[in-house]
Amino acid sequence: MDGTEGISYTGFHAGSFSANDETRAAAEAARRRVRIMSATLYPTLPHPEPVAAPAARLTLKTDGTSRGLLDGAWWPRSRDLLSELPALTDVLDPLWGRITRIAVNPTYWPVVPRRVPVHGHLVKVGWFTREIDPHKLLLLSYRTGRWDLLVVPPETGAESAARLMAAASDYDGPPLTASELIAADEARHGVPATDGSLNPDESWEDEGGASATPATPAAVPERTGPPGGASRLIIGM
Repeated sequence: MDGTEGISYTGFHAGSFSANDETRAAAEAARRRVRIMSATLYPTLPHPEPVAAPAARLTLKTDGTSRGLLDGAWWPRSRDLLSELPALTDVLDPLWGRITRIAVNPTYWPVVPRRVPVHGHLVKVGWFTREIDPHKLLLLSYRTGRWDLLVVPPETGAESAARLMAAASDYDGPPLTASELIAADEARHGVPATDGSLNPDESWEDEGGASATPATPAAVPERTGPPGGASRLIIGM
């Protein structure tokens, strides 16, 4: 009796193992079919290439002793200094040396960030309400010099922007300030290139900190021109 039960018991388990093996094999075959169908119906899509930021739109004088009050013109795509300045310094750093400070008049800028991260370093940004023309950008390169760029309003049409940028980077152009240059172009062509004034609550941050209203205006360094070469350099246009 014991032997018979043992044989029956053994045979029962042997059959069970065989059925389980078949079940596992069928399940594995089904999984393979699903994988094949998935690979066929849903192919792996290639990773999109990163989109490079558009180059800064600039015209620059390249004669260090050129006449006039401006060294060129910049036509930003927006009023967002945090996003616009890195593209600008990418162009100017190799030409003029590392830009370390930038200053603006806050009239047309909604926010003036105190520091802007650019490739490899930080640029300090500040504002002056009286010393800097509202349509001008002042740039300082450590131990190299200072440059002044006309800021063409982002909303300016292409034809007006081209005229303004050519005038600001003309070696023999009239000695006009940035605002005078824009006003002269508007008077001649009847196309306004400015928008409403803005009042950001930011200030120049020096090594020792920042103040909402500086007690005394900071001294604006004397301007110098970039190294010699062709009379005008056009970038990003």
